[in-house]
Amino acid sequence: MSSKSKMIAVIPARGGSKSIPRKNLHPLRGKPLITWSIDLARQVREIDRIIVSTDDQEIAAVAQQRGAEVYLRPAALATDTALVIDALKDLLSRLSEEGDLPEWTMLLEPTCPLRSLEDVSSCINLSASGDYDSIATFKTAELNPHRAWKIEAGVPQVFIPGAIPWLPRQALPAAYQLNGAVYLFRSAMLEPESRSILPGRIGGVIMPKERSYDIDDPIDFTIVEAILKGEK
Repeated sequence: MSSKSKMIAVIPARGGSKSIPRKNLHPLRGKPLITWSIDLARQVREIDRIIVSTDDQEIAAVAQQRGAEVYLRPAALATDTALVIDALKDLLSRLSEEGDLPEWTMLLEPTCPLRSLEDVSSCINLSASGDYDSIATFKTAELNPHRAWKIEAGVPQVFIPGAIPWLPRQALPAAYQLNGAVYLFRSAMLEPESRSILPGRIGGVIMPKERSYDIDDPIDFTIVEAILKGEK
């Protein structure tokens, strides 16, 4: 790079997957799942570099053919129990050593192929305001926490003290959950001891349910395929 990057997109894609073998290369509407995230990132003018973090040579080859850079991660960061945040720390440490630690890092999970350019741009616009150190996308919670229960010693209790779980949906406070589509954070704030990829002041972008699917199993693939087919 001739100058320091302002924003990079990181797409983490390990080779192993128990729910769907070779999930990141599984075809979705005729192209490998990982390429959906790469293709979207290439449309974002604010992104200076697109980096795929992987342990898998086949994924690396597909990513490079699609126009992404590849950083091979250590095998220890590609196990079933490995955390994405640790792969991010490893990558950012290497970029820092190379003298190109970006101001902002965007994490695009390959399992969220329905996110749109609008969703990504909304996150970038929040970062440009200067009011936030990290931004993430959310969807309406699948289970409102006021309807959640815990069972201790066989005794059910509402999870939130004083909650009335049988209230009509319209009477419950609005609740949201992370949908995994976009994370954006100031790179320097992800320190070795960090436990969250949302440091400092957090901003949120709400995405609709139809773009918030995170593919985890074959049923999810079927649903996303149907959504994409309906858009044609």
